[in-house]
Amino acid sequence: MMQTRKERDTMGEMDVPFDACYGAHTQRSLNNFHISNLRWNPELIKAIAIIKAACAKANNELGLIDNKKMSAIIAACTEIIDGKLDSEFPLDIFQSGSGTSTNMNVNEVIANRAFGIMAISLHPNDDVNKGQSTNDVIPSAIRIASCFAVERLIVSLSLLRKELKGKGEKFRNVLKSARTHLQDAVPITLGKEFNAYATAIGKHIERVEDTKKFLMELGIGGNAVGTGLNTYPEFRMKVIMHINEYAKLDFMSAEDCIESTQFLTDIAALSSVLKLAALDINKIANDLRLMSSGPKTGLNEITLPALEPGSSIMPGKINPSMCEAVNMACHQIIGNDACIAMSCASGNLDLNTHMPIIGHNIMESLGILSNASASLAEKCISGIKANEDICRHYVDNSMALATALSPYIGYDKATLVVKESLKSKKTIKEVVKEMKLLPDRDIERILDPERLTSPNLGLK
Repeated sequence: MMQTRKERDTMGEMDVPFDACYGAHTQRSLNNFHISNLRWNPELIKAIAIIKAACAKANNELGLIDNKKMSAIIAACTEIIDGKLDSEFPLDIFQSGSGTSTNMNVNEVIANRAFGIMAISLHPNDDVNKGQSTNDVIPSAIRIASCFAVERLIVSLSLLRKELKGKGEKFRNVLKSARTHLQDAVPITLGKEFNAYATAIGKHIERVEDTKKFLMELGIGGNAVGTGLNTYPEFRMKVIMHINEYAKLDFMSAEDCIESTQFLTDIAALSSVLKLAALDINKIANDLRLMSSGPKTGLNEITLPALEPGSSIMPGKINPSMCEAVNMACHQIIGNDACIAMSCASGNLDLNTHMPIIGHNIMESLGILSNASASLAEKCISGIKANEDICRHYVDNSMALATALSPYIGYDKATLVVKESLKSKKTIKEVVKEMKLLPDRDIERILDPERLTSPNLGLK
């Protein structure tokens, strides 16, 4: 039988595991909320601990707690920040919509661990939570953790863009047939396609960067509804200063702390940007799957790195596993965005009451997109090989070459050429010569595929 100890909160006594650092409020939440196996992201817990340490310093400077209490709080927060106490935060994300249970979970762990480290007695509310409310701590923690994760995401997206640009350069002379509506279209180079992918990712990096402007505004110090009740006027700026010491970033006090308590639109905006990136990365992964399809009965224009056996029954089969994994990751991000949007829209009056799921989903999306981007770059893009002969075969036999004839013989005659080519199974060039629509030297010049991947009129 598990050993327990008695802990008390304002509702009475609770039996708590003997060696747990948390207390009665946390245990009460554990007993009440058995909804999922989803726990708070460690980065969110770390961000809460940063806020608690910063508040302890600010309260000490204002003469509200002594040096010993401040040092004890900071020592416990440091262990949380370093990930040493991760097992002490077991709460379900589906709980009180402000995240009160988790704020108190952190307060209790800090108080009990501080006693263990320095034998200093702390009250979870009166000392650790001094000058704070769940309502300014949790949204500020979500923003801080998001900013940390955004920095990592930008590194991953930059790596993906670099690999795509590298392939754009490597494949710059690989002629292939473009496809629109999944049908043959005019010539293009494989390099141009990869350069377009790199450009798209570059735009997403800019969009992600742009979200930081509002994420950097923290409402900490606003307390319950953003008015700053039960705090000193100087408290807010002191806390921000100390948060920046820990975070090594330039957070600032929110222009309007009441607004930052009620509205998490900046998180919704970040989520929307992640969704946009997921849409395009999903499209890129699908394109790679199509171009590598086969190898004998598909397009087979490129070969993807072989990561694992593709079938438990078909020997030698290799699947585009990384692309498919990235597809699913992107779908999850798109779903998370829908949940975040609904949750941000569902606040009432002076507080958003869906913060735990907003925090969970934005951190999941940031982590998934970062890992998926890096994995796609390192395990797929970097090892792609072009099957140049196959690409050239498709170009030479494409009906879309007739597009280049339109300025010289007109759309209607070019259409007749296509129909005859399909009927006779001859190439466009052969049909034009047989129909004597143009001099041979002009045919060779006009239908040279290498001239058809950029503006071609006026060339001689």
